[in-house]
Amino acid sequence: MRESEMAKKLPPEGMPRTNIVATLSRLKDGDIKWAEGRTPMFVFKGDEEVGAASREAFNMFFGENALAARRAYPSVRRMEEDILSIGLDLLHGSDEARGYFTTGGTESIMAAVKAARDMQRSLRGDTKLRGNMVLPETAHPAFTKSCDLMDLEERRVPVGEDCRADPAAMEAATDNDTMMIVGSVPCFPYGVVDPIPELSELAMRRGLWLHVDACVGGYLAPFAAELGRDIPTWDFKLAGVSSISADLHKFGYAPKPASTVFFANAEKADKLLFSYDVWPNGIYLTATIVGTRPAGGVAGAWATLHGLGREGYLRVNQRLFALVDRYREGIESIPGLRVIADPQLSILSFTSDEVNLHQAGERMRERGWLPGFIKRPTGMHLMLSLIHEQSCEDWLSDLRWAVDAERNAQQSLKAKVTVEY
Repeated sequence: MRESEMAKKLPPEGMPRTNIVATLSRLKDGDIKWAEGRTPMFVFKGDEEVGAASREAFNMFFGENALAARRAYPSVRRMEEDILSIGLDLLHGSDEARGYFTTGGTESIMAAVKAARDMQRSLRGDTKLRGNMVLPETAHPAFTKSCDLMDLEERRVPVGEDCRADPAAMEAATDNDTMMIVGSVPCFPYGVVDPIPELSELAMRRGLWLHVDACVGGYLAPFAAELGRDIPTWDFKLAGVSSISADLHKFGYAPKPASTVFFANAEKADKLLFSYDVWPNGIYLTATIVGTRPAGGVAGAWATLHGLGREGYLRVNQRLFALVDRYREGIESIPGLRVIADPQLSILSFTSDEVNLHQAGERMRERGWLPGFIKRPTGMHLMLSLIHEQSCEDWLSDLRWAVDAERNAQQSLKAKVTVEY
């Protein structure tokens, strides 16, 4: 979109539909070509036909507000209940387990933190108890955001040499005011699954709330295990797990916004509820942090789950893991590069002792790629889905070119410095 087309104030007259579409099309010209697999994350492709059905379902409920599902839209309520039942079945929830549909992983995490805080306050009989949260340094910043919003103390603990949470170090960081510990399936930086069985034992021994952040892996890890990937037990099979966050709009392959948060029992789930009777309209009750929610996200998720079914998820994810292995083999075939730790699902991070991969990644921008980076150690990051099938060989070829170019540049600079010296 040209600068002259940007409105400085509301236009005096409306723009025709054809002009709106044309303007938006021009506006998108500068975006990364995500449909060509040129972004390292943000987009999660599953099945083409099911994806089309989920988009149609989203648009069918474009105008409905999921906030009013119980009062005005029984269809939306039924879809939510169906989605949550499917999620609880995949995560081995008992008959006592409960769940809620949210707008994304951050909201799901915040919901779990709020419930854990209120549970601890209830147990202590102290409505002002601040409390603290102990979590590995690899946990998502949404936990930090939750602590900021709820005035909680956050205690981040270094991970082990395998880049996984260190249960002993986490236990050492707990005290009588610890209300929650956290593990990830997988952690976003390195793609490894934390030792949830050990964290579950710690939670039970110390009477702590264990939240499993499976925003990335919640709808992927169950099928990964069924397909023979090495995934340790991590869900409600473990007695110490109190809550789980799992995003449908990641590897549930549903359209955005769609996530879920689950609780081991109704008592814990009820601590999420917001109920206020402070205004003339009467009681305002919600089970989510946001109020208005697009029902299209619910319908799209329902269509995706039913469109794929168990067979479809196994089929799509079998292709995905074959693709992950192709990328990993390609990365490790480039001299000087190594994959960090031993990723188990769809995230790959890699580093180098020979080449600055941040500089190499910036070189890849010249060929139309959006690079993904990690800071510790200096490296690059990918969260793969089937959108990356089409671009695998081109990406690996351009990565090799960028690494070689950066290595040559570093060697030339070194030689120049030596001569000048």
